[in-house]
Amino acid sequence: MIKASYEVLQPANGQSFLVRKFDNSAFDAPYHFHEEYELTLILSGNGKRYVGSHMSDFTAGDLVLLGPNLPHCWKLEPGKEIPAAGSAVVVQFNSSFLGDDFFNKMELKHIKKLFQRSGCGISFNTGIQTAINHNLLALSTEKNSFKVLLGLLEILQRLATSNDYILLDQNRIIAERTVAEQERINPVFAYLVDNFRYHVSLDTAAGIANMTPNAFCKYFKKATRKTFMETIIEYRLNYAIQQLIQTDKPISDISFESGFGDVSHFYKMFKVKMNLSPLNYRKKFMRSLEEEDKSVLV
Repeated sequence: MIKASYEVLQPANGQSFLVRKFDNSAFDAPYHFHEEYELTLILSGNGKRYVGSHMSDFTAGDLVLLGPNLPHCWKLEPGKEIPAAGSAVVVQFNSSFLGDDFFNKMELKHIKKLFQRSGCGISFNTGIQTAINHNLLALSTEKNSFKVLLGLLEILQRLATSNDYILLDQNRIIAERTVAEQERINPVFAYLVDNFRYHVSLDTAAGIANMTPNAFCKYFKKATRKTFMETIIEYRLNYAIQQLIQTDKPISDISFESGFGDVSHFYKMFKVKMNLSPLNYRKKFMRSLEEEDKSVLV
């Protein structure tokens, strides 16, 4: 039985928040959640990032702020000739790490709004990344605890006043569940994250939630507003789309690697989602790249 991946964080040495630098161990964590906010900078490595019900690619420089109880994980993918490897700087803090009312001050109104947005997960774009990434790296090596605190507040303020971001799990469906509800549904998503490309069993998922298959299907639909199968197909299609634009693999190979046992079913589901066949989607993407290259050269 997969246990609920609820993480309890304990700052050491009387610190009010955590700043840590990780190697591959940061990417070994299962799909999990905790009560703290989390700001993550990827220093090296690439793969898939899962935030709530959202899946997307990540590469070095990836900068994401997650709100409390928003389940997440980063999964490394190996390169063509090298094993998977990566490193990251992670800052974790709770909403009252400077006092219950600290962020209610007028001077901190932008940061308070940032915290509200973070319930969806926030991915910051290239424009803001460069400066913030430099500051986060400095934060991870700073020995003076007072300077670390001031540095974190400055980083949060800069992020809070930037419009250079996208919201990840915009439905905020999972993040809005109670802790008890998340302890039931999050292990199911952890099972999907690890297995959507392979065989996914309704009976296994229902067992993880300690429910009968019929009761589980009703519960899952109510909790996520999607059926269990719709969620599996969404994960598989998102993975396939990324493979189409990042590799030159044959469509049939991508279909099987994404978890579709039947190529014709993959074509049908893909066309419903994208209004294009997989092949035409790839061609359209390649044409757009060529047009961008020409515009740069002009």
